[in-house]
Amino acid sequence: MSKAAFVLIDKQALLNNLAIVKRYAPQSKVMAVIKANAYGHGMASIARLLEGQVDSLAVARTSEALELRQHGCTLPIVVLQGFVNQDELLLYSRHQLGAVVHRAEQIMLLSEVSLPAKVSVWLKMDSGMSRLGFLPSEWQVAYQALHNLHNIHQPIGLMTHLASADEADHPQTIQQLHRFQSLTHDLPGLRSIANSAAILSCEEAITDWVRPGLMLYGVSPFQNKNAAELGLKPVMTPKSRLIAVKTVAAGETVGYGGSWRCQYATRVGIVSIGYGDGYPRYVANGTPVLVNGHKVSLIGRVSMDMLAVDLSSLPDADVGSQVTLWGKGLPVETIAQCADTIPYTLLCGITARVDIVEQ
Repeated sequence: MSKAAFVLIDKQALLNNLAIVKRYAPQSKVMAVIKANAYGHGMASIARLLEGQVDSLAVARTSEALELRQHGCTLPIVVLQGFVNQDELLLYSRHQLGAVVHRAEQIMLLSEVSLPAKVSVWLKMDSGMSRLGFLPSEWQVAYQALHNLHNIHQPIGLMTHLASADEADHPQTIQQLHRFQSLTHDLPGLRSIANSAAILSCEEAITDWVRPGLMLYGVSPFQNKNAAELGLKPVMTPKSRLIAVKTVAAGETVGYGGSWRCQYATRVGIVSIGYGDGYPRYVANGTPVLVNGHKVSLIGRVSMDMLAVDLSSLPDADVGSQVTLWGKGLPVETIAQCADTIPYTLLCGITARVDIVEQ
């Protein structure tokens, strides 16, 4: 029995978006970011689709990396938050996981623990994000300490993360690049700076490795440019179906709290998807939804398992009609705007009860 709500994953769209990454960074190796269940797209399946297409994968947490190994993933994997204790470090060695080193305690563990095999590490600089990484004032000491260790592969990788790359020519980006480059220009080892926004807008940030995330999934990292303008294609298309159609009399309300009132007798469709599936609860009335490929408006509050749409313009729509919530034909950026949020939260919000179907 198929579930009413499901997500279509378009492999060709994923490969199209990867090709755009490589067009912007033709000399760089690609570390595909598939953390948070590949931004809701299904981490194991996206890893499999990228096998042989990218040079490495990146996840946020050790548990994500181990899950990929359990699914048979053989690609190099870098854990962006790195290890936190000796037990985790041993797992990195046994499963050949790369670690981002961003605090002194990690260097101490690497110097003290006997490992069955060397690990690969990226030394991270906090060049202005104020999140993870060694401050510029701490950088030389941290680098030298890692450089002298025998537990790790040499030379070590050098990494930073840009805070404002999604805003073109932001002075913070220029400042971060200057800080990073001034302290790494004479050091051996490969560099990695550019995320999706920087790949598309900041040639100076494109170094030995790039780390595309959002753009791989066909979403623009910029507020003033949509995905289509960048040549990106949506990988995720959440779909469902109408499970009821009724006419609601003028003056009656639809949904919890009566937030939407019919101005005239209205043909209303009930869609089998809600915030329990990951559709945002706080979207505005009038948010577009596609029914049989035609745009209609969402009306009333989104429930846990259902939402309502105005079918006045679609007299032929009936129970079983296909519904598209975003993706092909309806950019996720549009829905995010209607929900006063960002596309990341919608993609990552897809819940476990929604089937993921590869196309």
